Amino acid sequence: MMQKRIFYTVMVTLLVFTSCTEKKASVAEDISIFPDGRKIDNDNFTGTAWLTMLAESDSLNAMYAGNVRFEPGTRTNWHSHPTGQLLIAIDGEGYYQEKGQAKRILRKGDAVKCPPNTPHWHGASPDSDFSHIAVSSSENGPTQWFEPVSELEYEN
Repeated sequence: MMQKRIFYTVMVTLLVFTSCTEKKASVAEDISIFPDGRKIDNDNFTGTAWLTMLAESDSLNAMYAGNVRFEPGTRTNWHSHPTGQLLIAIDGEGYYQEKGQAKRILRKGDAVKCPPNTPHWHGASPDSDFSHIAVSSSENGPTQWFEPVSELEYEN
């Protein structure tokens, strides 16, 4: 009888500890490392996106970096950067496409080097938020913005 009581006590204790641990882990996964920042309010995006600047360019360093969070279906217009761009996917599922190339799916941990002066777009898949860190430079001028990505381009 005593062995049964010890067995049940151990089992209940393990159940309580493992269920608490699992809840803490799932809560931790839902916490973003960056806040949403400011809502991007311009004509260079289709949908809703949020920007948190991580480093601004200045007189000492032309490099800048920001975290962009795209709501599902949100994307940039076609655009290019005179010095290129580095994108590092940190959450969700998104897309990246260079003009004339196939669209790529991006997931957490993926990185893309956008060549200088190459028209491209990036954004979230239809069913997922997508966050990435974007790094570029203002050294050779600002980003050049072009037309919106059509629904056909986005879907294919």
